[in-house]
Amino acid sequence: MGTKKLTVLSLYAALSLAIYAAESALPPLAPIPGFKLGLANIVTLILLLRGTTRDAALVLTVRILLSAMLFGQAMSLLYSLAGGVCSLFVMSVVNRLLRRRYPLLTGAMGGLFHNAAQLAAAVAVTATPGVIAYLPFLLPGGILTGLFTGLCAFSADHFLPRS
Repeated sequence: MGTKKLTVLSLYAALSLAIYAAESALPPLAPIPGFKLGLANIVTLILLLRGTTRDAALVLTVRILLSAMLFGQAMSLLYSLAGGVCSLFVMSVVNRLLRRRYPLLTGAMGGLFHNAAQLAAAVAVTATPGVIAYLPFLLPGGILTGLFTGLCAFSADHFLPRS
């Protein structure tokens, strides 16, 4: 990896972490544990639109590790990794199938699968199938927030310089 690419990816990681920190300071949007806008995923989606899945995975991993160390707990790392990896995989496949043309749909699928993977991780960790009761609330919420992050990524992509 060249110096320029490393620098650009580092800036994306810093931006993603800053967005995560700002969102963490906001009050909860809903009284549902784990329900957030996921604004840091805007950066992941921009990288999928502009770069490679590898670039997006690198920035996502750095953001998750740093955010867990700076703002979270050990358990938040597990849930974030489960949701982030699953979401990235699905968004990468959808993005490729749709030829990078529909970031809103790509974001919606990412939000849906992010919440599904976090619920699966919660069931596995707690051994409490009752956690699935959050499913009817988190999945539509994931779709809506994913649409929003897709819209933000689409809008921001037009204003960012090409590297």
